[in-house]
Order: sequence, then structure tokens, then C-alpha cells
Amino acid sequence: MYHTQGAHPAVHEGRSGTWFSVWAPNAREVCVVGDFNYWQHGAFYLNSSDSGVWWGFIPGVSAGAHYKYSIRTQWGTLIEKSDPYAFAAEIPPKTASIVADLSNFEWNDQEWMTKRRETDWFSKPISIYEVHLGSWKRPWDKRRYHTYAELAEMLIEHMHDMGFTHLQLMPITEFPFDGSWGYQPTGYFAPTSRFGTPKDFQLFIDALHRADISVLVDWVPGHFPTDAHGLGRFDGTALYEHEDPRMGFHPDWNTYIFNYGRNEVRSFLLSSARFWCDQYHIDGLRVDAVASMLYLDYSRNSGEWIPNPFGGRENLEAIQFLKDMNTSLHGEFPGILTIAEESTAWPGVSRPVYDGGLGFSAKWDMGWMNDTLRYLRRDPIYRSHHQNELSFRMVYAFTENFIMPLSHDEVVHGKGSLLSQMPGDEWQKFANLRLMFGYQSTIPGKTLIFMGDEIAQPQEWNHDSQIDWPLLEKPRHAGMQAYVRDLNKFVAAHPALHERDFTSDGFEWISGDDAANCVYAWCRFSADRSETLVIVLNMTPVPRHNYGIGVPELGYYREVFNSDAKRYGGGDVGNAGGVESLPVPSHGRAQSISITLAPLSLTIFKVEPSKTPMKPAAPAKAGPVSKK
Repeated sequence: MYHTQGAHPAVHEGRSGTWFSVWAPNAREVCVVGDFNYWQHGAFYLNSSDSGVWWGFIPGVSAGAHYKYSIRTQWGTLIEKSDPYAFAAEIPPKTASIVADLSNFEWNDQEWMTKRRETDWFSKPISIYEVHLGSWKRPWDKRRYHTYAELAEMLIEHMHDMGFTHLQLMPITEFPFDGSWGYQPTGYFAPTSRFGTPKDFQLFIDALHRADISVLVDWVPGHFPTDAHGLGRFDGTALYEHEDPRMGFHPDWNTYIFNYGRNEVRSFLLSSARFWCDQYHIDGLRVDAVASMLYLDYSRNSGEWIPNPFGGRENLEAIQFLKDMNTSLHGEFPGILTIAEESTAWPGVSRPVYDGGLGFSAKWDMGWMNDTLRYLRRDPIYRSHHQNELSFRMVYAFTENFIMPLSHDEVVHGKGSLLSQMPGDEWQKFANLRLMFGYQSTIPGKTLIFMGDEIAQPQEWNHDSQIDWPLLEKPRHAGMQAYVRDLNKFVAAHPALHERDFTSDGFEWISGDDAANCVYAWCRFSADRSETLVIVLNMTPVPRHNYGIGVPELGYYREVFNSDAKRYGGGDVGNAGGVESLPVPSHGRAQSISITLAPLSLTIFKVEPSKTPMKPAAPAKAGPVSKK
């Protein structure tokens, strides 16, 4: 619909101007007002049609013009609305739409787009870096933001240095209130003008693609704000939302809920989803608040919601919308990712629509996030009583294609930063945080961390400020950055840690039940079994010497990664390069290794041919065979 609705510069009957088109079926009259007609209602009326669409051509209006729709309702009241299909908008708190032309941009990311279509992302390393553009870095003049061009240059350097593969932007669809972080959008087709123009955002994406970086954006089809210039009561009636507040108003966020059963609303949202992949070459959408869309009784008490026609709590219209969205996007744009923030046990979120699923590529594992943080917030002395909080994850790990998020939601609203949530003294806090990142990176699934976590920022995120980058002058914070960098690059370099993230044949428990010592151990395998890694976690501040674990085969187990390395801020407790396995049974296996585990540490071993091969046994002497 973005090709026909909204404002489009054109030449009509030999005259340059702009076509305007807007859906307002219950309006008495609709005018375009702007800086070209002194914002006066009646200066230019649009024509009406039987479909409820109002349209018209205004000569002399070109790209850059500011405008709104002035709508007279059925009751005679005049209201001014921003264009739902506008490609650009004024910088808040101003609310006018801006005529923009997206047709003349010359893309230079053809190599990336070809690669994207041909890539099986499920078998590739994915390390997502979640960023809020307004507070990642700020210029010395805090009255402005960095531009899209400035951000692209800095983010490319940081992403390459740190080994992140995917940049995930918190919502960049235009939004009026900074404190919503973009999750209450008013411009579903307009990148926020806080950082530049639509062309600037195209250049931003183009630059990241040429740097071999994938860009995902947060997209919010679950609800929209009640701001007077927005979609709410657009022509004086409930147009985009349900009339009944039991269906059309969200009690948690004081926002309107889309009417997914209305064809024009579905078309609006499906067009928006397609728009970002089509016009901006976005590599995927992370869909916000999917759980609130799936359930009619989400955050509602008895009597505050309306059952579906079958008496159930499932929002059948929203479910169909999500299926249609995923089917169309994956069909038209091979290689993109759609990711659901879905916090319940809804089955098949990341399974194909033809197999009964919702069709998303992947789903955030909110259960993993909650269990992990709850476990690691505990003083280690109590962890032995909660061993199953971490091991439980593997019971359901392959029911969906999971991304394990440590997102912005975990460092706001008084929760503190991830570092401040860790128990113990300063050394233990950093060791626990390294342990958590290591655990996240070595169990099956893809990973996401929020900006600032990679330097162990001690304060929770503030959207009005920036990440505390000067902390990198302190050894422990620099050590954390080095650790996250090495961890990302280690995962990318070792197929065993990314080729089989979504299938059970890439994982095998060694021990998940040693609650007395709070130790976990497992194996990861590459797709062809040419690489085997053994991962061991010590969740206590007590070093473990001569700790025996069963291993899958005889050989030399080279220590290839240790979170206690001195360069990360650890104590350099390790295994002197590696250990030989012995034919001593343990954990149901015929051979084992005896190792040293540093306190609060992750240690990874890689199986290699034995450095001291056993001598062949001497031939047996002839003689009677013992019956025993």
C-alpha cells in the first residue's frame, strides 16, 4: 500500500507536484494542510471514493514539504492527523509529516543481498548486538544526536572489533516520546528523523551491508500510542483499533490495539513489514510483544476480555496476521530473519506455517533468560539447591529455534546493570558476569546482548545519556571487553558452537546434576563430527582440583578457552595447556579426564589426537585359556 497511499512526488499533466492519498472512510471531508498553504483547512480538498480513500494532486508541492491531513468528522469537528503512510516526519516534539522521495537511491550492497539469499543462517554464527541509537554514543554537544552517517562509521568499527555479526536496532520507526524508546510508534513507514533523512538511513544500511554486517530492526505491530496526531480515532471513529476497549485498549501501556480482523488494517501492517525489507533492505524484523497479540486475555482479569467465536482466549485474527506476515516476508525476501519476542509456551512459534507453526525464523528464549539471571543473582553458597534452574533449559532447547537474549529489558526499571546484579565482591561480580556470557555462548542457540554489557557497565541503562565508554580505561572493564570479543570470535571459529544450534545432535550432557560442587559439563559437536568440544562450568568461587569428568573419546584435551585468563581479569588458573584422557570410566563413559577448574569459570577443551599414544599391547603367550 505504500506505493499508492501517502504522499508521492510526481508529474501530472505536465506539472510537478505531489499525489496525496489517505484512508478515512467516516470523514465528512479531508484537506491537505501544510507549509505550502499556511496550514489552512479548505485550501485543498481531497476527492472521496467508495472505498473510503481520499486522494488528490497538488501542483507545486515537492519533496521536503511539511503537511498533515485536516479531517472533518461526522460530528463536524476538525482534527489534524499525520500521514499514516508518510516516509518522513518532523523531529519530535513537532508532528507534521514530510514529503519524501525514496525512488532515486542507488544501492551498492548487491554482493551482500546475494549472499543473504544463499545463506543458511541457522548453521552460521549469530551474535546479535542490540543498540539504542540515541544513547549508544552521544556527541559532546548533548543537544543533538549523532547522525546516521556518524553512527554507521562508529558501529561498523565496533562490530568488527567485537565480532558481532548482527546489529539489532531498537525501534527506528518514528515515535513522539523518547521515554518509550521507540516502542510506541506513530510512523510505520518513516525512519526517525532524529538522526537524519530517509536517504541518510538508506546510506546507513548500505554501509553496514558493504561491511558484511546484518541489520535487524524492532517492529511493533502489537499496539500504538494515543497521541492526537497518530492513528487513534483517525477519522473520528475507531479505524485502526477496535471500538470496544476490551479488544482495542492495552491496560499495561495505555495504548490502542490494532484491529487485525479488518482488511485495511492488516494491509497497513503487512505493507509496513514488507516496506522495511523492500525500501531499506532490512535483513529481518524482531517483532515486539508477540505474546500480547496471541492472547485475548493478556494482562486482563475475568470479564475484561471477549472470547473468540469458539470460546477460547486465542486471538485468531492476530494469529492469522502473524502467519500471513511470515509467509509473505520469507517468500519475497529469502534469507531474512523474523524473530518473535514471545514469553509463553505457545507451540510452534518458530515452525513453518505449513507445519502448523507461526512461521517465525526464531524465538527469544525468555525462560532461559529468567532462569539464568535468577540462578546467577544468588550467592554461590545457595546455588547447590538450584542446580536444575540451568539444566532445565535443555529439556525444551530444541522445541524452537531459540535466541538467548540479555536485552535492554534486563537493565532498566531499577533492575540495575548486569554487573550490579551479580553477587559477591568486585572480583566475583566480574567473574560471574564472564561466566554468564560464557554459558550463553556455549549452549545451543544464538545469542544477543545489549550495548554496554560488553564493557560491564555498572549503572543501568539511561536512554538520555550514553554508554560509559571511559570505563575502558579501567583494567577490569577492558578485560571484560576483551573477553566478549574473544568469546564471539571463538564461537565463530569453531563449528561445534554454531552449526547445530537448533538440533539435538550437536549437544550431549556429560554432567548436569553435580549440585554439591555446582559444576556443569557437556559436549558440543560440529555437523560432521570432525570437531568435539567439552565445556565445563564451575559456578562457585572455590577452585576444583583433580575434578574428573567422563569424555566421549580417548585423546588429548587441549584447553582452548578459559574465562579465568589473566587478560580478562581472572587469576590464570588452568590446566597447563591440556590433559590426556585416561581409560578410567566416569559419567557413563569408558574414559575420563582429571582437570583443574578455576573459581567461577568457564573452561573449554578441544579433543585432539593423543600426544602420548599408548604402546600396543604385547602378544599373549600360548597356553590354556582360563575359564574365568
